[in-house]
Amino acid sequence: MFRGITLGLGTWQKARSFQQVPRRQEHKMPEHLKKVETDKDPEFSAMVLYYYHKAAQKMEKELVKEMDVYSHMKPEEKQARVTAILNLIGSVTTSLEVSFPIIKSNGQYEIITGYRSHHIRHRLPLKGGIRYATDVDESEVKALASIMTFKCACVNLPYGGSKGGIRIDPKKYTVNELQTITRRYTMELLKRNMIGPGIDVPAPDVNTSPREMSWIVDQYTKTFGYKDINAAAIVTGKPVHCGGINGRNSATGRGVWKAGDLFLQDKEWMDLLKWKTGWKDKKVIVQGFGNVGSFAAKFVHEAGAKVIGIKEMDVSLENKDGIDINDLFAYKDEKKSIKGYSKATEAKSDLLKAECDILMPCATQKVITSENANDIKAKMILEGANGPTTPAGEKILLDKGVLFVPDLYCNAGGVTVSYFEYLKNINHVSYGKMNSKTTSQLIHEVINSINESLCQAKDVELPDIEPNDRLKQIRDCTKEAEIVDAALQTVMESAAAGIKATANQFELCNDLRTAAYVWSVFKIFRAMESSGISQQ
Repeated sequence: MFRGITLGLGTWQKARSFQQVPRRQEHKMPEHLKKVETDKDPEFSAMVLYYYHKAAQKMEKELVKEMDVYSHMKPEEKQARVTAILNLIGSVTTSLEVSFPIIKSNGQYEIITGYRSHHIRHRLPLKGGIRYATDVDESEVKALASIMTFKCACVNLPYGGSKGGIRIDPKKYTVNELQTITRRYTMELLKRNMIGPGIDVPAPDVNTSPREMSWIVDQYTKTFGYKDINAAAIVTGKPVHCGGINGRNSATGRGVWKAGDLFLQDKEWMDLLKWKTGWKDKKVIVQGFGNVGSFAAKFVHEAGAKVIGIKEMDVSLENKDGIDINDLFAYKDEKKSIKGYSKATEAKSDLLKAECDILMPCATQKVITSENANDIKAKMILEGANGPTTPAGEKILLDKGVLFVPDLYCNAGGVTVSYFEYLKNINHVSYGKMNSKTTSQLIHEVINSINESLCQAKDVELPDIEPNDRLKQIRDCTKEAEIVDAALQTVMESAAAGIKATANQFELCNDLRTAAYVWSVFKIFRAMESSGISQQ
């Protein structure tokens, strides 16, 4: 009798204990983001968070498995740790708004508002641009800071993400007024320890350039950084003569080309599209012919593709036989616009919907939406701009079998070369100065030595050994821009391999955006989890 009661009591206690263990709380899409998937015109900030949470849902089980290294933890504790870190990644740790007065050249007073956001500080320094535009606000800056974190992790750069901006139309200010605004904004950030070579390293963005970066370096050097030997590293994107780097101007466009190339040269991925590998005879349309679009067009043109259309704000050009991009570059340099270019005709219809193989949106956000996605005929999209596709538009195209190479990875060439500039500044030596001549001479002498040895052979006439094209390329890679270009391609290759492996592991098929986010978040999560969650 007592034995039966004991068993019954034990069973009841086990059942009670089981009831006390909470069920595993699966990561869920926040309620306010659920509509983003079908929204015709979602906020860019909502799009970034939507993509992040979508990736977090895919990978959560794998992250919980990684917690098995903590044998002392209960299942619910492992889940709680994963949930806490995922929630932290989905938030912005610091966001600053500053306001300050300036006196304009006409004597009027004006209050200027600026922002700087730090996403998460799992890696320092943080990295993100500064933009000048009338639509700059806290929400946009937070979203852009978040995507910088994911972008840096995607291409294996040891940075966290940040972003900043000033709410002005720079066309309405004189150069002296812009310099005053830039220097004052710099001081507001420095006083709050928001930027610095080891804290947060800004760069040019919309309506800013190497000029503004020079002003920031100068302001820092004369004030807070007057004893800092690494003062030049407070920003990247500087003029070369102020510590900048050769190859930065074309880096984002080159990265767009390289990102596409790494999929176009991969037979497994081209079989998905039923294409032959390579760029040859692929028809390309480029939306935007600014810095990113123009260089992306140039590199795909040189790779063998036909750029049959270019869409700009004021004009669209098309030529079914292909546009000579180098010639168009020269025309734009002279005329400051592509309008009136005689070797192509002005398109009357929307080029986004034209017949082509590859579409490269390289200008603005949300140009591909649910309203035009059904009419887009491209089978591959290289996102040179940030956020050119809405989730609703993307879903339609993914269902049609279109292969997206997402902005997160595709336009990371710029920040990658910014990282090289940062390394140049803190190492205080330019690329190639110490060893490029030695490497070049070594290859020359190896070839000469082989030829001299062959000449010793008697009664046998042997031809001179000549280096092949690839060896010549390595031998002649002695200039900083060439070294930077080679390093950029290495970074893009490594990231592409990770994204492809992630897509296969999670069976994501052509959904490369989710694959890129998962690939990035794994690294961010591990960095944060290994560092510990401090309560101090």
